[in-house]
Amino acid sequence: MKGVTLENEYAYVLDGKVFLKGYLDMPDRQIGEVKNTPEEAFLYFEKRYEIAVAKVNQLEEEIATAQNKGSYLTKLLQLRKRLLNFDGIGNFLPLLDKLDVLEKELVSLISQNQMSNLEIKRQLIDEAKQYEFSQDWKDAADALQEIRTKWIRTGPVEKNLNAAIEEEFKTILDNFYQARKAHFEEQNRVIEERIKKYTDLIFKAEELLGRTDWDEAFLDLKNYQTEWKIIGEIPPKILKALFKNFKRPTSQFYERYCRAKGIQPKRKVDPRVEAQMNMVKEVEKLSESDDMVAATTRAKFLLNEWKTIRIPPHLADRNIAERFRAACDKIFELSYLHKVIARKYPTFNFLSEKQKDLTKYREMESIVRRARTDLDELVRSYETQRVDEEMEKMMQSNLKTQKRKLLMKEVILEELRQKAASL
Repeated sequence: MKGVTLENEYAYVLDGKVFLKGYLDMPDRQIGEVKNTPEEAFLYFEKRYEIAVAKVNQLEEEIATAQNKGSYLTKLLQLRKRLLNFDGIGNFLPLLDKLDVLEKELVSLISQNQMSNLEIKRQLIDEAKQYEFSQDWKDAADALQEIRTKWIRTGPVEKNLNAAIEEEFKTILDNFYQARKAHFEEQNRVIEERIKKYTDLIFKAEELLGRTDWDEAFLDLKNYQTEWKIIGEIPPKILKALFKNFKRPTSQFYERYCRAKGIQPKRKVDPRVEAQMNMVKEVEKLSESDDMVAATTRAKFLLNEWKTIRIPPHLADRNIAERFRAACDKIFELSYLHKVIARKYPTFNFLSEKQKDLTKYREMESIVRRARTDLDELVRSYETQRVDEEMEKMMQSNLKTQKRKLLMKEVILEELRQKAASL
């Protein structure tokens, strides 16, 4: 070529400019200019080519060691584009061939992954469909949230399938969450409607206080009380406050009605409360029994019966519950004391009353001492543990129970001390 001052297999210098020879149907193109000599210019661009070689080799190594190989496809395509316009002297065809091989491998791998992802997402759709129309709102919402998390972590599928499968999954979630929203909106509407009915009855009950047509007013009172019972459930705390406001005027009216009619009012007790009060009396009597075996059996039965009685919060008496629990604790602690004595003192029944009481006192003193030590160790153990909130609640509940049992042991010990001292 006329005017060429230096040439090799891949490039030449013409009129002071460096040209890369065309390849892959690409024309020759200028890649630089001669600053000093053509040889120095060639050497500079040959070293530039080595940079391109290093870039390709580096990408190949990164792909070989990567876990998510498919993520390198975009980087590979960008590198190929840069190679086609790279200013360097050398054989670019082997580099492009290497990228072609890598691209085929990545495309094949991505295709396999997309097929696997499609299968996973179809399984997740089948799982989600089980909850699409569920009305077990909490459990279904938890399950769908877990499924959605798995969906997000699952990679993409083929582009031509992606929109359809995403829409199918979204529709399932939308159907559930829209139904749940509608349910709670309706629930809130019903609650608000019931609260209004309760409030209206409170207003009517307050109007009774200004009436003196006793018979008619008394019938209205009974009707209001009946209506109150059939309105329906609302949040317990709200109901408790409303019932308090309803009971005040109705009780005041009933007292006025009884005075006007010359009636001595009898205070009614809820049968569930009455049942608990009777159980408290029985279990407290059992705690003073001499037959602790029979008392323990009966106390266990009453304890199970107690759990079956459902008393509304506004009627529950904490004092009654504490008395019942304390009496049961006392029976169980005394039962344990009797077992210890029966095991350690086979001739206990032949002892004098004073000797029996002293023996009980000494053994109970030993039991209390061990219980205190166990409680101290339990407290230290809890203080050194790091646990989540749920476990913390369980530990505190256990600690509270152990403290309550120790307190009852100490009460029994004091009773035995006083009895032994009086003999």
